[in-house]
Amino acid sequence: MHKVPVGILGASGYTGRELLGLVARHPAMELAFASARAREGERTVIAGRTVAFTGAEAAPLGEAALVFSALPHGESAPWVARARAAGAKVVDLSADLRPGAAAAPGARAAGAVPYGLTEIARPALRNAAVVANPGCYATAALLSLAPLAQRGLIAPGGTITINAASGVTGAGFTPRADLLFAEVAEDFRAYALGNGHRHVAEMRAVIASMGADADLVFTPHLLPVARGILATITVPVTALPADVLAPWREQYAGERFIEIAEEAPALRDVVRRNVLRLTARPVAGVRQPMLQVVAAIDNLVKGAAGQAMQNANLALGLDESLGLPS
Repeated sequence: MHKVPVGILGASGYTGRELLGLVARHPAMELAFASARAREGERTVIAGRTVAFTGAEAAPLGEAALVFSALPHGESAPWVARARAAGAKVVDLSADLRPGAAAAPGARAAGAVPYGLTEIARPALRNAAVVANPGCYATAALLSLAPLAQRGLIAPGGTITINAASGVTGAGFTPRADLLFAEVAEDFRAYALGNGHRHVAEMRAVIASMGADADLVFTPHLLPVARGILATITVPVTALPADVLAPWREQYAGERFIEIAEEAPALRDVVRRNVLRLTARPVAGVRQPMLQVVAAIDNLVKGAAGQAMQNANLALGLDESLGLPS
């Protein structure tokens, strides 16, 4: 079977290494190159295969049919342009081309960069030249909110409250004193208070595009675990559905990577799987009708590399689920 050559920019970080593993196990892809500025010339073993890291400048962009860019925010967009000029399609995992990003408006004005929330935007992703892969927190929140927003069930002028906790891999691979084991273990803390997280602009822009007129308050927390996101989302609604889970069951019927559960999901349900698992309950004792949605994903899989692989499969005309753990 002919395999599609793909390259990875920024391959030595947590997301990059997750991508390396997915490509190594993919039945229709082969690795053309893996760049890693800080580890240029080094080798590593991923899924039983030896990978040699090159520098980005030496990466043979023209040898890849598709390039995953897992470069840092603010550095990725120029490399997306270089990869496109070399003839490769690109899935960009940085924030540079996402809705609400400073670099995005010009690129998105003509609809040139579809937002890769796969289960919502699938038609725009098939054979796309460039895809802006969503952020991990945004993936958990937006897939949870979309069925309500698109049915006009979110109360106009209300406030959506999102409290989400992530494993430490969500902070990236760069060494930081506050992420040392002794600092994180047996602790739990909030950060980016006051709507200060970069994913707020992304979530706000996408929710508005779905027709919702609501404020959004997002508070991320750091969990003392390696991977996973658990999000609790409180949404003011126009009315409570007779079957509380009906909007999600209708929206995601037949979706392989969305699981609607009766009980609240836990991280152990989703770690190392390319799925979002969620449930919802009415909120008791409040004057305005509200729903509480609880969603769980693996931040490195469905929240990053796995969703990127879904989008890459679609961009290349392959079966969307190829090479993905469900």
